[in-house]
Amino acid sequence: MITTCGSVLRSFARALTGPRAEPVLMFVEGAAGEGKSHLLQELADLPDAPEPARRWWRCGAGGGPSEEDGHRPEATLWLVDDVHRADEDELRRLRGVLEGLGPGSAAAVTYRPEEIEVPGLPLGGTPMTYPGRLTVLTNRLAPWDEERVRRATEEALGGSGCTAEAVTRLHERTGGVPRVVVDLLAMVREQWPAFTGTAAEVDAAGVPPRLAELVLSRTHAVPPEHRPVVWAAAVLDGPAGRDELAAVSGLGAGTGTGALLGALEGAALAELGEGRYGFAVPLAASAVRATLPGPVRQDLHRRAANVLSRRQPVDWAAVAGHHRAAGEGHRWLRAVERAAESAEASGRHEQAITLLERTLALPGLPPQARARLAPLLARNAVTGLRSDQTVEVLAQIVQDAALPPAVRGELRLDLGLMLCNQMGRSHEGWQVLEVAAGELRDVRSVLAARAMAALVTPYWPGVSVDVHRGWLIQAVAAADDSGDAAMRTAVLANHVGLAMSCADPEAWELVEQLPVQSTDPACLRQAARGLCNAADSAVWLGFYERGADLLAAGRDLSARSGAPYTEHSAMGTRLLQQWWTGRWLGLDKRCEDFVAATADMPFIASDAYVVRGLLAVAQGDWGEARSWLSQQGTFGTEKLPVPLGAAAAGAVIRLALARQEVTAAAEHARAAWKVVADKGVWPWAAELAPWAVEALARAGDGAGAHTMVRNFAQGLGRRDAPAARAALVWSRAVLTETEAEASGEAAAEGRRSGLLEAAALYGEAAAAYGELPRPYSQALTTEGAARCAIAADTEGAPDDEGASGPVPDAEAASRPAPASEEDAILPVLAELESCAQRFTDLGAVWDAARARALLRTRQPVRKGRPPGRPSHADQLSPREEEVAQLAVSGLTNREIAATLHLSPRTVEQHIAGAMRKTGALSRRDLAHRLDATP
Repeated sequence: MITTCGSVLRSFARALTGPRAEPVLMFVEGAAGEGKSHLLQELADLPDAPEPARRWWRCGAGGGPSEEDGHRPEATLWLVDDVHRADEDELRRLRGVLEGLGPGSAAAVTYRPEEIEVPGLPLGGTPMTYPGRLTVLTNRLAPWDEERVRRATEEALGGSGCTAEAVTRLHERTGGVPRVVVDLLAMVREQWPAFTGTAAEVDAAGVPPRLAELVLSRTHAVPPEHRPVVWAAAVLDGPAGRDELAAVSGLGAGTGTGALLGALEGAALAELGEGRYGFAVPLAASAVRATLPGPVRQDLHRRAANVLSRRQPVDWAAVAGHHRAAGEGHRWLRAVERAAESAEASGRHEQAITLLERTLALPGLPPQARARLAPLLARNAVTGLRSDQTVEVLAQIVQDAALPPAVRGELRLDLGLMLCNQMGRSHEGWQVLEVAAGELRDVRSVLAARAMAALVTPYWPGVSVDVHRGWLIQAVAAADDSGDAAMRTAVLANHVGLAMSCADPEAWELVEQLPVQSTDPACLRQAARGLCNAADSAVWLGFYERGADLLAAGRDLSARSGAPYTEHSAMGTRLLQQWWTGRWLGLDKRCEDFVAATADMPFIASDAYVVRGLLAVAQGDWGEARSWLSQQGTFGTEKLPVPLGAAAAGAVIRLALARQEVTAAAEHARAAWKVVADKGVWPWAAELAPWAVEALARAGDGAGAHTMVRNFAQGLGRRDAPAARAALVWSRAVLTETEAEASGEAAAEGRRSGLLEAAALYGEAAAAYGELPRPYSQALTTEGAARCAIAADTEGAPDDEGASGPVPDAEAASRPAPASEEDAILPVLAELESCAQRFTDLGAVWDAARARALLRTRQPVRKGRPPGRPSHADQLSPREEEVAQLAVSGLTNREIAATLHLSPRTVEQHIAGAMRKTGALSRRDLAHRLDATP
């Protein structure tokens, strides 16, 4: 059986500690470096075994016990290492010892199966007489699996160097052989701290000396006339058949077979599978290749390229590598082209990009080859996920005056697409696309239509929607003239995105025209993009169920048609949809995982950054919120698509208002609003408008706030945009509330009337959000309605009741209102309490605390409660717990005070009380104490 060291130890212990304590013999076989000596040491230290005398016997080292030692009366544990090194005399003495094992005695015998003289017989060809009472076990050590390699890597390099890419490469190159893994990790550690965890860095570390010495000594032991078969295996660098090894070695079928047998007997090569041969440790091939003279190595590579060209399917990337190593430049470039085309056809865009980037970056590449390979690179980069290095390569290539104009225009087109879609450099990308459209107009109408279609996309800041509509007219005409079905679908996909974003009535009909049943893969990829465009725009409009259906169809079609960029973009849309529809459980983790998965191209995760920031705002983690909303510094927020930038700006304005930084909030509101207004896609103002209106109104710019609301209403017109319509009502409620609050003391009745009107508008907005559904926005507007209703009710209370305005500190609201007033406000308070619970259920800690603080300003006295405040002894009071939760989430005392309508001094006292009762030493410690509280 094949086992790990752990299972060997367990089986040996069971045999030793059995009820009859019969003698035990265990054979342990394992290749060089698989841990046989380490296992013997663990057996020597086995705690569950009886305490016999431990006797070590290292074969081939001279000396050793005699046969009589096997008949010792006391129990003995024999630890016999490297039996493959023993000569005949030593084997004869060992057999005598093992045959004479007495009760309570045991022996563990290790050997390398590839090096014993008689295959399958570790004790030589002379038969051994096994006593009947002897228990004989056989175990074979197995290489480490990838998880065990990961643990070793983490121990050696720490978490930052233990990347999945590095672990996989370490496992592949070492074959999981423990000794080789440990030695290679030691060499990798020498690169620290430069090591970043890439496969290329693992390859660059080299071959551990122990492994190199072993494989080179075994190769040297092969007769000189047979060594070419080992060289051939080193050049092929992977499992190969007998005939392939014979052909690459140049020995021919007959001689090659004999040479292979000799290499296998000498353990220079191993059988890796049925009829497949190579090195037991793949990394060993590098050591052998490094010793080959240049001319010999080139001949081997030339023959290897010819052999691999006959395999089916052909690995053209490997063929290309052999042609290049053989010095066959023309064949190398043709194989690179075929490899990229094959990878593209099967959806392996990353593989194609890596190969083409590496090739095009080489100096002295012939212009004809550059003109063939560069468009392949651009095409794969636009469809795939990586683009950073590709952008730099293409930016240099398009400057090459020797390129044909049509090729230059095609490259410029793809460069523009990557700059816009994958790098977030939309201003630069837009200019490149305009130039490409002009270059291609007269030479390649299909690609000209593609460039024009890209200019239809409305998401990028700086260009009016009317400009996009103008390009749409040109793109449709060019696509129709081209007669290309895939290009017509590409234009339609962008037309869908434009129409849906603007809530044009024709949008849903255009979606139905996407050829989702086409048999043309190119058409399917464009149709998938059209579905995902439609889903994204529908979600921004507030059509969450229909958007989810489109998203599911688009993601499925993207996966089936090989469009990873589109598929990943759809994942961002899904995060937005989950945020709005209140599916927050685990949403923060999903956002963070998406950001981590796209770390090499962070712009594609911009949706995830913003959603994570919005969650942090609601949770009161304002420091984290700023970081996420600013994309953690990976790229400027001014590069965000317009709707996403508007949503992020709305959150930033809300934070500034919560911190009472009114001037800064108003400045940010004006800047963000201008971006949306310049674009002219008014449904995209939905996530910005309520906060922007509030910022201007509270800053004293009532005229500006009124203009915002008016422009928003006029821009929407009668368009079917549910989220924007709800936001418009919300914005009107905010404006009405702030104007009512700003009215003077002499206008008390007018202020009360205004607050009631605002409450009604907030209620209308809450109902609209409930229909969508958007539970968080519904709760916020419900809270707004309650806030205005409570303020209006307080405004209407007689002065002699002491209720002339809002109570600044909820702790001071100790005198209850008359019963008639309480009866009138009870439904509002009940709704507010329900609203606070909805915030809590969502995980919106900050909002829940604020709603409960408002609730306490008018909470009726409970019947039967004794006068005075309840005593909580060593338990946190509800208010202390509320303040503590906000404190550990990152809010300052001033921010908590503003949220809960308390004084900073009162907040300070509550935090001190919470720390005293929990025994916390700091705010950070308080977080742990609260988590541990049942």
